[in-house]
Amino acid sequence: MKQLVSILWILFPFVICGQELTEANSIYQFSTVDINGDQFDFSCLEGKKILIVNTASKCMYAPQLRDLEELYQKYKEAGFIIIAFPSNDFFNREPRSNKEIDRHYHKKYKISFPIMSKISVKGDSIHPIYDFLTHQSLNGKFDADVKWNFHKYLIDNEGFIYKSIKPATKPHSKEIIEWLELP
Repeated sequence: MKQLVSILWILFPFVICGQELTEANSIYQFSTVDINGDQFDFSCLEGKKILIVNTASKCMYAPQLRDLEELYQKYKEAGFIIIAFPSNDFFNREPRSNKEIDRHYHKKYKISFPIMSKISVKGDSIHPIYDFLTHQSLNGKFDADVKWNFHKYLIDNEGFIYKSIKPATKPHSKEIIEWLELP
Protein backbone atom coordinates (compact mmCIF):
# COMPACT_ATOMS: atom_id res chain seq x y z
CA MET A 1 0.00 0.00 0.00
CA LYS A 2 2.82 2.40 0.91
CA GLN A 3 4.42 1.75 -2.49
CA LEU A 4 1.10 2.50 -4.26
CA VAL A 5 0.78 5.82 -2.39
CA SER A 6 4.34 6.72 -3.39
CA ILE A 7 3.61 5.96 -7.04
CA LEU A 8 0.44 8.06 -6.95
CA TRP A 9 2.35 11.05 -5.54
CA ILE A 10 4.89 10.71 -8.31
CA LEU A 11 2.18 10.57 -10.99
CA PHE A 12 -0.15 13.19 -9.50
CA PRO A 13 1.51 16.25 -11.06
CA PHE A 14 1.08 14.68 -14.50
CA VAL A 15 -2.58 13.78 -14.16
CA ILE A 16 -5.16 16.55 -14.16
CA CYS A 17 -8.84 15.63 -13.88
CA GLY A 18 -8.05 12.13 -15.12
CA GLN A 19 -6.15 13.31 -18.19
CA GLU A 20 -2.47 12.58 -18.44
CA LEU A 21 -0.55 15.54 -19.85
CA THR A 22 1.44 14.48 -22.90
CA GLU A 23 3.41 16.08 -25.69
CA ALA A 24 0.05 16.76 -27.37
CA ASN A 25 -0.78 19.07 -24.45
CA SER A 26 2.55 20.88 -24.68
CA ILE A 27 3.29 24.26 -26.25
CA TYR A 28 6.44 22.70 -27.74
CA GLN A 29 4.42 21.16 -30.59
CA PHE A 30 3.88 24.60 -32.17
CA SER A 31 5.79 26.80 -34.52
CA THR A 32 4.81 30.17 -35.87
CA VAL A 33 6.27 33.11 -37.76
CA ASP A 34 7.92 36.00 -35.96
CA ILE A 35 7.42 39.69 -36.74
CA ASN A 36 10.26 39.58 -39.30
CA GLY A 37 8.84 36.60 -41.19
CA ASP A 38 11.22 34.01 -39.73
CA GLN A 39 10.09 30.62 -38.43
CA PHE A 40 9.85 30.40 -34.63
CA ASP A 41 9.72 26.92 -33.12
CA PHE A 42 8.43 26.68 -29.55
CA SER A 43 10.45 23.51 -28.96
CA CYS A 44 13.52 25.79 -28.65
CA LEU A 45 12.00 27.07 -25.38
CA GLU A 46 12.11 23.73 -23.57
CA GLY A 47 12.92 24.23 -19.89
CA LYS A 48 11.82 27.90 -19.83
CA LYS A 49 8.81 29.49 -18.18
CA ILE A 50 6.83 31.29 -20.87
CA LEU A 51 4.38 34.17 -20.69
CA ILE A 52 2.31 34.48 -23.87
CA VAL A 53 0.40 37.72 -24.37
CA ASN A 54 -1.74 39.18 -27.15
CA THR A 55 -0.79 42.81 -27.64
CA ALA A 56 -2.18 45.92 -29.31
CA SER A 57 -0.36 49.24 -29.45
CA LYS A 58 -3.51 51.39 -29.42
CA CYS A 59 -5.04 49.62 -26.44
CA MET A 60 -5.38 51.30 -23.04
CA TYR A 61 -3.20 48.46 -21.68
CA ALA A 62 -0.34 49.16 -24.13
CA PRO A 63 1.81 50.67 -21.32
CA GLN A 64 2.03 47.08 -20.02
CA LEU A 65 4.58 46.56 -22.80
CA ARG A 66 7.06 48.57 -20.71
CA ASP A 67 6.23 46.48 -17.63
CA LEU A 68 6.56 43.27 -19.61
CA GLU A 69 10.01 44.33 -20.80
CA GLU A 70 11.07 45.09 -17.20
CA LEU A 71 9.78 41.71 -16.08
CA TYR A 72 11.62 40.00 -18.91
CA GLN A 73 14.88 41.78 -18.09
CA LYS A 74 14.58 40.83 -14.43
CA TYR A 75 13.84 37.11 -14.95
CA LYS A 76 15.29 36.13 -18.35
CA GLU A 77 18.51 34.82 -16.83
CA ALA A 78 16.39 32.53 -14.63
CA GLY A 79 14.90 30.83 -17.71
CA PHE A 80 11.91 33.07 -18.45
CA ILE A 81 10.70 34.39 -21.79
CA ILE A 82 7.79 36.48 -23.00
CA ILE A 83 6.23 35.90 -26.41
CA ALA A 84 4.03 38.70 -27.77
CA PHE A 85 1.36 38.09 -30.38
CA PRO A 86 0.01 41.37 -31.81
CA SER A 87 -3.67 41.09 -32.66
CA ASN A 88 -6.31 43.37 -34.11
CA ASP A 89 -9.29 41.34 -32.82
CA PHE A 90 -10.62 43.91 -30.38
CA PHE A 91 -12.00 47.13 -31.87
CA ASN A 92 -9.13 47.86 -34.27
CA ARG A 93 -6.54 48.41 -31.52
CA GLU A 94 -3.66 47.01 -33.63
CA PRO A 95 -4.22 48.23 -37.20
CA ARG A 96 -0.50 48.50 -38.01
CA SER A 97 1.42 46.18 -40.34
CA ASN A 98 4.03 43.81 -38.92
CA LYS A 99 6.80 46.17 -39.99
CA GLU A 100 5.10 49.15 -38.28
CA ILE A 101 4.39 47.09 -35.14
CA ASP A 102 8.02 46.01 -34.92
CA ARG A 103 9.28 49.57 -35.31
CA HIS A 104 6.76 50.98 -32.80
CA TYR A 105 7.33 48.31 -30.11
CA HIS A 106 11.10 48.67 -30.32
CA LYS A 107 11.19 52.46 -30.54
CA LYS A 108 8.56 53.36 -27.95
CA TYR A 109 8.80 50.42 -25.52
CA LYS A 110 12.36 49.13 -26.15
CA ILE A 111 11.05 45.56 -26.41
CA SER A 112 13.74 42.86 -26.52
CA PHE A 113 11.56 39.76 -26.05
CA PRO A 114 10.26 37.97 -29.18
CA ILE A 115 7.35 39.47 -31.08
CA MET A 116 5.45 37.23 -33.47
CA SER A 117 3.55 38.18 -36.61
CA LYS A 118 0.10 39.66 -36.13
CA ILE A 119 -2.52 36.92 -35.73
CA SER A 120 -6.12 36.34 -34.73
CA VAL A 121 -6.63 35.16 -31.14
CA LYS A 122 -10.33 34.37 -31.40
CA GLY A 123 -13.11 33.51 -33.82
CA ASP A 124 -13.09 31.50 -37.04
CA SER A 125 -9.55 32.54 -38.00
CA ILE A 126 -8.00 31.84 -34.58
CA HIS A 127 -4.32 30.92 -34.80
CA PRO A 128 -3.61 27.28 -33.82
CA ILE A 129 -1.53 28.32 -30.80
CA TYR A 130 -4.44 30.35 -29.42
CA ASP A 131 -6.84 27.54 -30.21
CA PHE A 132 -4.59 25.42 -27.99
CA LEU A 133 -4.33 28.04 -25.22
CA THR A 134 -8.08 28.59 -25.03
CA HIS A 135 -9.44 25.01 -25.18
CA GLN A 136 -9.13 22.34 -22.50
CA SER A 137 -9.63 19.64 -25.10
CA LEU A 138 -6.26 20.69 -26.57
CA ASN A 139 -4.23 21.99 -23.60
CA GLY A 140 -5.42 19.39 -21.07
CA LYS A 141 -6.04 21.94 -18.30
CA PHE A 142 -8.86 24.45 -18.86
CA ASP A 143 -10.86 26.61 -21.24
CA ALA A 144 -9.73 30.25 -21.13
CA ASP A 145 -10.98 32.51 -23.91
CA VAL A 146 -9.09 35.70 -24.67
CA LYS A 147 -11.14 38.48 -23.07
CA TRP A 148 -9.29 41.50 -24.45
CA ASN A 149 -5.83 42.68 -25.43
CA PHE A 150 -3.04 41.80 -23.00
CA HIS A 151 -4.62 38.54 -21.84
CA LYS A 152 -1.72 36.51 -20.48
CA TYR A 153 -1.08 32.76 -20.43
CA LEU A 154 1.57 31.26 -18.18
CA ILE A 155 3.31 28.14 -19.46
CA ASP A 156 5.43 26.09 -17.06
CA ASN A 157 8.98 24.97 -17.76
CA GLU A 158 7.70 21.62 -19.07
CA GLY A 159 5.60 23.32 -21.75
CA PHE A 160 2.19 22.89 -20.11
CA ILE A 161 -0.31 25.69 -19.61
CA TYR A 162 -0.36 26.77 -15.97
CA LYS A 163 -2.69 29.73 -15.69
CA SER A 164 -4.73 32.30 -17.59
CA ILE A 165 -4.33 35.90 -16.42
CA LYS A 166 -6.87 38.65 -17.10
CA PRO A 167 -5.80 41.62 -19.26
CA ALA A 168 -6.02 44.22 -16.47
CA THR A 169 -3.57 42.23 -14.32
CA LYS A 170 -0.23 44.00 -14.51
CA PRO A 171 2.94 42.07 -15.33
CA HIS A 172 4.41 42.82 -11.88
CA SER A 173 1.35 41.39 -10.11
CA LYS A 174 1.81 39.14 -7.10
CA GLU A 175 0.39 36.10 -8.91
CA ILE A 176 2.84 36.41 -11.82
CA ILE A 177 5.85 37.10 -9.59
CA GLU A 178 4.99 34.18 -7.30
CA TRP A 179 4.72 31.89 -10.34
CA LEU A 180 8.08 33.10 -11.66
CA GLU A 181 9.71 32.41 -8.32
CA LEU A 182 8.35 28.86 -8.03
CA PRO A 183 11.05 26.25 -8.57
